[in-house]
Amino acid sequence: MDFSLPEFEGPLAQRGIGVIAPFDLALERELWRWVPMEVSLHLARTPYEPVPVSMEMAQLVSNSAHLATATRDVLHVEPEVVAYLCTSGSFVNGVDYERSLTKAICDAGAPDAVTTSGALAEVLQQLDSRRVAVITPYDADLTGSLHRFLAELGVDTVASEHLGLGGGIWKVSYRTIAERILKADHPDAEAIFVSCTNLPTYDLIEPLETALGKPVLTANQLTMWACLKRMRLPIVGPGNWLREVS
Repeated sequence: MDFSLPEFEGPLAQRGIGVIAPFDLALERELWRWVPMEVSLHLARTPYEPVPVSMEMAQLVSNSAHLATATRDVLHVEPEVVAYLCTSGSFVNGVDYERSLTKAICDAGAPDAVTTSGALAEVLQQLDSRRVAVITPYDADLTGSLHRFLAELGVDTVASEHLGLGGGIWKVSYRTIAERILKADHPDAEAIFVSCTNLPTYDLIEPLETALGKPVLTANQLTMWACLKRMRLPIVGPGNWLREVS
């Protein structure tokens, strides 16, 4: 057999993103759909907390000491940026606390850091969107905390839908999510934000943007966009707004 080693090159040089996820994340496969082939995701999780999805859980999974530990767990594979992949954990205590989380990750050794809610703030600013509709899988209290976070950013929530779930968020069907997004839309909304990194949304974005004629922003999409922006790489996947801000 004629076998010539010089014909083989590679493997493709990998560039890494460290991902700190809540203990209940079940959408790793969706997360990988947002990144190009040369990007690897290196996941660490926050400790298990025996409480339902709620204000209490959001505060527990956003403990800065846990984030620092998780950051150190992924540093040995040399990620270029570390993301705290949790919407509620990054908005529950307000804008200043969100900023303190990125600082905690960088202080633990990450070269750069983002959070899901911080990425949302960046995109809303770049799109100059000041009126949004939101859909969440949370209860009313936690959804209200998102409204307050947006208000701190100078963004009005003109319509809102929540599913009131205490767990199993990744099991919600596309049909249910699409129906709630359509219900949450409002003539004054310049964009629609779908909260929670555990809510499946990838295949809904393109058809709903076409139907509604406005950006549909989702948690995993925003987080990966913010990471790849810092790495000077283009995001892959649906979202007409990506071409406007990239």
